[in-house]
Amino acid sequence: MLTADGLGGRILKVNHAGENGAVNIYSGQILMARLRAPSIVSELQEFRGHEERHREIFATELKQRGVRRCRSYVLCGVGGYVLGLFTGLFGRGAIAATTVAVERVVLSHLRKQLEVLEGRDALASAAVRAIVSEEQEHHDRSKTHAIASPFWLTVLAPVVSVATEAVIWAGMRL
Repeated sequence: MLTADGLGGRILKVNHAGENGAVNIYSGQILMARLRAPSIVSELQEFRGHEERHREIFATELKQRGVRRCRSYVLCGVGGYVLGLFTGLFGRGAIAATTVAVERVVLSHLRKQLEVLEGRDALASAAVRAIVSEEQEHHDRSKTHAIASPFWLTVLAPVVSVATEAVIWAGMRL
């Protein structure tokens, strides 16, 4: 079993910060979608609700371990909100492409985390496992919207993917 300050704790901290970023991406997108893509506002609100629950799962586990939140928590929140506002300006296709890109990276990391945590930190593994299906759902549902706007998948998704990887990389090192 890893200690609270071991790899399991570090993964939980970074995931908690990432979920804060996701909540704020959706908050920014919801604000802009009211003007640019009102037909997807309810879906974005649903996704944000999932992300709020995910953030709470990680917050609870951090609290039980006596581990402080990640130093990147506020940065993820502010950066997520700015990303949400910016991509929301361009409407449904850009919003969907952003979700596809973020969730593709996140799902890859979650799967790797589960491999590392399995048998080493059951509680951290359970927290990660608790969110995977909803993250997959966000990816899959958004991909159906994004296919209608291949421009955004081609132009925006790679930039968002690299930014998401960079934030995760930095979070693991802060």
